[in-house]
Amino acid sequence: MDDLTPERIRWIVQGMIILLLSIAVHEFGHAYAADRIGDRLPRRQGRVTLNPVAHADPIGTLLLPLLFLATTGGLGFGWGKPVEHTTHDRKRRVFISFAGPAMNVLLGITVAILHATLVATGVLRVDHHLSIALGYAVILNFVLFFFNLLPAAPLDGGSVARGLIPRRWLDGWDRFAVYAPFLVMAFILVPALGRVFTYPARFCMAQLYQGVALIFGTGDLADFMERIFRL
Repeated sequence: MDDLTPERIRWIVQGMIILLLSIAVHEFGHAYAADRIGDRLPRRQGRVTLNPVAHADPIGTLLLPLLFLATTGGLGFGWGKPVEHTTHDRKRRVFISFAGPAMNVLLGITVAILHATLVATGVLRVDHHLSIALGYAVILNFVLFFFNLLPAAPLDGGSVARGLIPRRWLDGWDRFAVYAPFLVMAFILVPALGRVFTYPARFCMAQLYQGVALIFGTGDLADFMERIFRL
């Protein structure tokens, strides 16, 4: 473990805040979607909220990410408390499952626009540590979007795929789902496989920052993000 310098401690705090908010937004998306179609279970359980406390898992949201940040400087992987619902209709389940990753994209776009606004108005320098943290929040949320849509249980993409495939394939899909968690771990642990979701995340981030640079006149911000995150 590297020495816990003030800079390292600051990054750990920033990283945990970014992760907590990203997971809260993701799980809120599931809960809100279920609530909108009439499933009141998430509301009764207090999940239709952006309060991170309602969605945090002690191990997946707090302990593991904190250990990764303290030892490697990265978040590694984590998860939030799953949102429970009683919906059985396949199409509605697809809607609920997709809502979580969709909220991550919305958060990523919102943070990028806020980032560009702060730079364009002179409130924030492009090379400030907060600027890097905001960029990290953007790419993390795009990574969460693409990773969670991998068509394998227990990820959201597994539920989306199950809701879209023909009914005659469901038995075979459910047999495959038993082994799907091992496939998910392979994508997490093998860098070459991880490019399946990290490459499109970086591509989307690059396009997003180029777009906001054109709107806000912050080309230096887009260039800085490209250098820092190797877009």
